[in-house]
Amino acid sequence: MKLILASKNPHKAAEMQAILGESVELITQDAAGFGDLDVIEDGSTFEENALKKAVTIMEASGAPAIADDSGLSVDALQGRPGIFTARFAGENATDDENINKLLDELKNVPEAERTARFVCVIALAIPGEEPKTFRGEAEGRILFEKHGENGFGYDPVFYLPQFDSSMAEIAADVKNSVSHRFNALKLLKEYLG
Repeated sequence: MKLILASKNPHKAAEMQAILGESVELITQDAAGFGDLDVIEDGSTFEENALKKAVTIMEASGAPAIADDSGLSVDALQGRPGIFTARFAGENATDDENINKLLDELKNVPEAERTARFVCVIALAIPGEEPKTFRGEAEGRILFEKHGENGFGYDPVFYLPQFDSSMAEIAADVKNSVSHRFNALKLLKEYLG
């Protein structure tokens, strides 16, 4: 099955393609000729934002489309940064600025209460069918300081208990086998058969 990914990011497309395997051909919206289409992510949940992107690309192209929306949900912050994960410290914030804001907000929170999860919602929009979403999570907790050089975003402060390491201290292929995006794409792949 050929799917258009509602993203212009070829790295994201390659990562998702590797997880989905050969039964799915994934192309970016740029490659499909819809690179000038920008979708405003103004939903209040990961599901709403992912659905809006997938449906917009599907309607514009007339072809099946998928989109993802993902972020970090911290229990001690009542689920924040959530849908604002990439801009937690403000529009165009760097990874370090976002991490510093997170660590500052959690500075008085003890280790046992620093539970968190990365969340990824994949939306699938196929012409003539009701759109569907698939939610994947990766459970962990927020460290008190950064550890590791791999990955991006909040990976250096996201501790994975099963590896006794931050997400930035494990190899990319290992991360991809336990990540929130992997878990959501696995559900999509099972659905597509």
